[in-house]
Amino acid sequence: MPYRPGGYPPAAQRAAVQPPLTSGMATASMVLGILGVLGGWCLFGLPCILAVVLGHLALRETRDGTRSGHGMAVAGLVMGYVFVGPMIAFTFLMFFGSAMGAVTPTATP
Repeated sequence: MPYRPGGYPPAAQRAAVQPPLTSGMATASMVLGILGVLGGWCLFGLPCILAVVLGHLALRETRDGTRSGHGMAVAGLVMGYVFVGPMIAFTFLMFFGSAMGAVTPTATP
C-alpha cells in the first residue's frame, strides 16, 4: 500500500440523538395496573381506577411524540379496565355483605 501524504482520512461524524423522555404517567399507569392485577382485591380496586385515569392522561401526553411510553400507557389501561369491574363488584359485595350480616338477626341456640 503506497504512502499517502496528509495523514489519516477524516473520521466519520456521529450525530448524538437523544431519545424522547418517557412519560411518568405512563410508567405509573403500568405499575398501578400490575399492582391492581396482583393485589387489587385487598386494596378495593383503587390501583385499577388510578391506572385507568393515569393511562388516559398518559395517552394524551404521548400522542404528539414528544414523550415516549405509549405502550406502557396502553398496558396500564388494559390491566386497569380488565380488573376495575371485578374489583368494584368485590368491594361492593364485601361491604354490602358485611352490612347485611350486621343487621340480620341470627338465631342463637
